Amino acid sequence: MKTLPNRPKNHRSTGRITLNDVAQAAGVSPSTVSRALRGERAVDPDLVERVLAVSDKLGYVPDPAARALASQRSDHVTILIPLLSNTLFVDLLEAAQRTLRAAGFQTLMGVTHYNASEEEQLLREQLHHRPAGMLITGLDHSPATQKLMARSNVPCVHLMDLPDEPDLSNLTDKLEADLGPYCVGFRQTDAGEAMTQHLLALGKKRIVFAAAQLDPRVMQRLQGWRKALKANHLYDPNLEWLNPAPSSLALGGLMFEQIMKQSHAVDAIFFCNDDLAQGALLAAQRLKIKVPQQLAIAGFNDLTGSDLIGPGLTTIRTPRAAIGEAAAQMLLRLMRQELVATSSVDVGYELMVRGST
Repeated sequence: MKTLPNRPKNHRSTGRITLNDVAQAAGVSPSTVSRALRGERAVDPDLVERVLAVSDKLGYVPDPAARALASQRSDHVTILIPLLSNTLFVDLLEAAQRTLRAAGFQTLMGVTHYNASEEEQLLREQLHHRPAGMLITGLDHSPATQKLMARSNVPCVHLMDLPDEPDLSNLTDKLEADLGPYCVGFRQTDAGEAMTQHLLALGKKRIVFAAAQLDPRVMQRLQGWRKALKANHLYDPNLEWLNPAPSSLALGGLMFEQIMKQSHAVDAIFFCNDDLAQGALLAAQRLKIKVPQQLAIAGFNDLTGSDLIGPGLTTIRTPRAAIGEAAAQMLLRLMRQELVATSSVDVGYELMVRGST
C-alpha cells in the first residue's frame, strides 16, 4: 500500500497542492487525475476512488487559473440549486444573476436534484473554474462537500435556510454568536408552525401534514407542524403523509384521494408545497368535496396560480427574489473583502390567507 507523503516535494512555492502532486502520490498520470476528478465514466471506478482518496488526503483543490498572475480575479460565480422545474428556484436564480451581472460577474449554474453525490461532483467541477464566489442552496451538505467548500477558500453564501439560533446564555458578548456560515433565508420551522397555528385558530383539530420530495426544508416544515400540534396536545403520527416522490399537481391529487379514503376524521390538510395543494384542490372539485366547508387545504411557497385556483389557496409566501438578491449582495461584499454586518439574514415569510381555509 502506497504511503502518502505529508508534503510532496514538487509543490508550488505558494504551498498550494497541484494536480501533479496528486498524480505522483496516486501513481498515475496527471491526465488520469484530471479525468477522474471530472467524473468521466471511462475511468475505472477503483482508480477514481484512489484518486479521490489521495486528493482528499493532500487537500487538493482544482485551479486551472493558477498560472495567471496572483492579482487576477475570476469573474465567475457558482450557483447550485436543487431544481429548475420549480419556479421557487427560478425566481431566486433570476434575482441573484441579475444582481451579479450588474456587478460584472457571470454565473455558472449547477442543478443538484437533491442528490448529495451529485452536489459534490458538481462542486468539484465548478471549482475547476476557480469561481470568485459561490451561492449554494441549503445548509445540509455531505461531509465531503463541506470539506470542499472549506478548503477552496472561495467566499460562499447559503440560500433559503438559516442556522439554528445560538444559545447566548454563556456568551459575554453576543457578537460572538455571529460565527455561523453566511446565509440568507428564513426559518422553515417557524413558517410551518405559523401555518399550523392558523389552522388551529380556525378550530381545526385533525390536521394532516402531506409532503413530497422530503428535502431538508420540507422536513423543517414538518417539525414546525409537529411543534404546534404537540403544544396543543393534538399530535398524532398517523396524520403524517410523507412521500419521497417529486412534488407535483398529480401527486397532490393522488395524496388527497388517499387521505380522504383512509382518514375520514381529517378537517384540514397542510401540504408542504403549493403544487401538491393545487392538485388537491382540483381533486376536491372532482370528488365534490367542499373546501373549506368540509375540509381546509393549505400550501407553502405561494407559487404561480395559487391565488387564482378556486377557492384561492391559503399558503406561506416565501420571498425567493429577495433571497436571491440579498444573497448576491452579501456575496459581492465578501468577494470585495468588505465588512458584512451579520452572517445570517432573515428575510421572513408571509401568511397568505385565502378561501381554502
